[in-house]
Amino acid sequence: MMEVDAEVVPEAEKAKVKKKKKSKAAAMPDKKFEVKSWKAVATWTWDICTDTCAICRNPLYEPSIEYQAMPSRDNIAGLSIAWGACGHVFHLDCIQRWQKTRQSCPLCNREWEFARIESIGGEHEHEAEGAK
Repeated sequence: MMEVDAEVVPEAEKAKVKKKKKSKAAAMPDKKFEVKSWKAVATWTWDICTDTCAICRNPLYEPSIEYQAMPSRDNIAGLSIAWGACGHVFHLDCIQRWQKTRQSCPLCNREWEFARIESIGGEHEHEAEGAK
């Protein structure tokens, strides 16, 4: 029996492959520029990552679900949103109701501390100002 070497390639075939490689390289246009070094820098900010109150599941730009069920000039907490020191945001009356049973953030379980309270903008802001 005769052994056949699968790696043997005729010289003519080798020359064809070299010509193809050279023609591809010749078809490539000259480089316009070359990146010699690249040091990437990234910046980010943390804004409100959600627009929904996690307690009542209502959008934060709308009054709370409790305020919508019983609108009242005395209940301006339903027209306000509260930021915690942890960065989470809820309707003011939702987080006040939550705090009656527990003193932690509903999302991260850190001790709740008010960082900021703002009135909801738009048409409801006038209702809240009239109630003052």
